[in-house]
Amino acid sequence: MTFAVFFLIVMPVAWKLRPRPFAWKLFVLAASYVFYAGWDWRFVGLLVVSTLGNQVAAQVIHRSTTDRSRRGGLVGGLVMNLGLLGFFKYYGFFVESLIDLLQPLGLAPTSLLIEITLPVAISFFTFCGISYIIDVHRGSLHPAPLLDLAVYLAFFPHLVAGPIVRGSEILPQLRRLPETRVVDATRAARLITRGLVKKVIVADFLARVITDPVFHAPRGYKAWDLLIGAYAFSVQIYADFSGYTDIAIGCALLLGIRFPQNFDRPYVAATLQEFWRRWHMTLSRWLRDYLYIPLGGNRGSRLGQYRNLLLTMLLGGLWHGASWNFVIWGGLHGVGLGFERWYSARRALPHRQRGAAVERMRTELGLETAHGDVPVVGPDGAVRVVEAEEMAPHVPNPWIGRLVVFHFVTFAWIFFHTGSPADAAQYVSRLFTEWGSTDVVTPMVVVVILAALAAQYLPPRVGYLFEWRISQWPPIVQGLGFSLVLLTCDVLGPQGVAPFIYFQF
Repeated sequence: MTFAVFFLIVMPVAWKLRPRPFAWKLFVLAASYVFYAGWDWRFVGLLVVSTLGNQVAAQVIHRSTTDRSRRGGLVGGLVMNLGLLGFFKYYGFFVESLIDLLQPLGLAPTSLLIEITLPVAISFFTFCGISYIIDVHRGSLHPAPLLDLAVYLAFFPHLVAGPIVRGSEILPQLRRLPETRVVDATRAARLITRGLVKKVIVADFLARVITDPVFHAPRGYKAWDLLIGAYAFSVQIYADFSGYTDIAIGCALLLGIRFPQNFDRPYVAATLQEFWRRWHMTLSRWLRDYLYIPLGGNRGSRLGQYRNLLLTMLLGGLWHGASWNFVIWGGLHGVGLGFERWYSARRALPHRQRGAAVERMRTELGLETAHGDVPVVGPDGAVRVVEAEEMAPHVPNPWIGRLVVFHFVTFAWIFFHTGSPADAAQYVSRLFTEWGSTDVVTPMVVVVILAALAAQYLPPRVGYLFEWRISQWPPIVQGLGFSLVLLTCDVLGPQGVAPFIYFQF
């Protein structure tokens, strides 16, 4: 409710200032700092330091005349960004891990332990800053004016939980602010409505009824409860995070700024690679372009590719939080992606060999190589004619792939959501040993899970068609419909709204 009031104040003023870009940027920057200060005003200074540091690094890179000084500017900017992130987010984790390692030897450096408050959104604006200076170094982006950069890093719709918007995606928009009459209000309203339904009705319901109880105290529940709890968390984290993303994209759209899509029905993926092309897409692309490719990407030996995949996912897991559970979660996905690539490469060779054999056979028989039938001698000596597609290796049913990928992702979420490796081990152990159930799994829980997963298979055009239909309604009818949805969320939702999961990252 507080954010709704805040946004209802900001939006009309921003619209009024749109013809005056400088005033619009100053106002939006001030609003973003007020928004961030609502959590803790002391850390607004951290956001300012990050902005100034990245601008200095970008200017050094851009104005340097030698490769050495350009690299120096890049390294300085990276050290600044990673230094801030490492101190605030990972200092305690590494010190505690060092103490645990040296404790048996009597050398534990307990004096190094200090209490550090983790600033909200530091991971997101740090990643935005890193992408900005790297793009400037690569020559794909020119340094932006300081005010534009400050708005980009602090822009409140995406500040606290993404999507991770790159400078190349938002800075050109800040240079050419569109007029208010071209704002796609209908799409924005649909996104905000969809996000609220996902968050308030689906995610918070599952969290309150099943996932919070079973994940916080797995010892008190049986295998059936834990299994449904794992399924429920898969739905909850999607509904929670994609719900926030929908709201963020919709709010930005009302202010005239377009964000990239961040989710695309991830649970319909038939491979892990496809899953990461659909889940938190801005993070996936960031890890690919600024970590995986610089590590070597697909270049070099196949073993090197597997190493690069594993390192990327391990660091991606650590980015989510200072915990060994996140490292394990990232490692599971790294190993899964590596296995998938190994398996695909293994099947690709017979496929190419068979394809080459088919082409040779067609050429020898004087058949067209683009299409046509191929005579094949069977084991019994009989000759039969087959289509070329029959010569290709068997492709597994995509539904089997979807089932396997969904359960792999769900299993990995257990490590993501539990508090420690010991808690995760207990959860998994009881999942396979403590047969039975309690009364925590209700028919409504099952219905919500199944409905949410079934909704993933709706074609995107359904939503676009619905949006187009609504856009034909009179504005007053659209407003009444939006108000009705808000009222429904308020009635069906819990008392109060739980924080978004990704706020803590």
